[in-house]
Amino acid sequence: MTLLQRILMAAGLVALAASNAGSAQAQEQLKLAVGQRGNWDTSVSEIGSRLGIFKKHNLELQLLYTQGGGETQQAVLSNSVDIGIAGGIMGALSAFSKGAPIRIIGAETTGGQDLYWYVKADSPIKTLKDFDGKTVAYSTNGSSTHGVVNAFVQENGLKPRLTATGGPAPTLTQVMSGQIDVGWSAPPFGLEQLNKGEIRVIATGNDTKAFKSQTVRLLITNTAVLQNKKDQIDRFMKAYRETVEAMYSGDEALKVYAEFVGVPLEIAKRTRDEFFPKEALNPDRIFGLETIVNDAVTLKYTAQPLTQAQLDTLIQIPPRR
Repeated sequence: MTLLQRILMAAGLVALAASNAGSAQAQEQLKLAVGQRGNWDTSVSEIGSRLGIFKKHNLELQLLYTQGGGETQQAVLSNSVDIGIAGGIMGALSAFSKGAPIRIIGAETTGGQDLYWYVKADSPIKTLKDFDGKTVAYSTNGSSTHGVVNAFVQENGLKPRLTATGGPAPTLTQVMSGQIDVGWSAPPFGLEQLNKGEIRVIATGNDTKAFKSQTVRLLITNTAVLQNKKDQIDRFMKAYRETVEAMYSGDEALKVYAEFVGVPLEIAKRTRDEFFPKEALNPDRIFGLETIVNDAVTLKYTAQPLTQAQLDTLIQIPPRR
């Protein structure tokens, strides 16, 4: 090899290294707090990362999993993360009404068909009316499950003992050990116990007027993040939308999800097809907003309905491009 050839090869290697370094540098990081690891709806960011969709938009996601929407929202308000996934809508309205630096950048889940409350198979509890005096679970304060159980109470005149139990796994342990009378869960968690007849479903989130066909969980951020990282937020939402499309367009995303959660492919498919219609994950619209704003007052999350001007400030969903 001549001296000239060696020089040209070295120059090529330097150029390649510089190109790789530039590509790596272009991968900007976003920190996410994600409620309930393993739920189909909360797995969009995980699936999109594993499929390379977020990388395509020059984003690297750092995912922190929480026990529910309350913890997720607190991480956003404290500016510990850039984006919160699956924060409860009632919690967001409440925080905003008190002056908290929170903004909504998308809907996360609409409808309460995925959330269900259950008892052990031999429990005497048969209906919602039997909740009086019983311990009834929700995940964390300000979460969507907290909102649903409060709606159960308000709409049916119940007097249960509401208890924060964290995620589906620790909740199931508490139900089966007799510490809690009524547990909560979301697919794929609990499907095995339902199939075996070990637990019985008493109600779902759709058994409330306040949550049926309305947006119940959100994508949220801090006002400072929205101001300082608007371009990254816009790219995140573009990648998020692309991932949702991928999750309903074939089996590749299903296989990724099944591997991530550690369930058979048929359970992953049942979780998606029976409990999460595609429109439920539409991030572009908050469904039932007028009713939600009034329900927030009824359920004592806000002192008075938020005005349209306040809602326009709170809801900052990046448009599709």
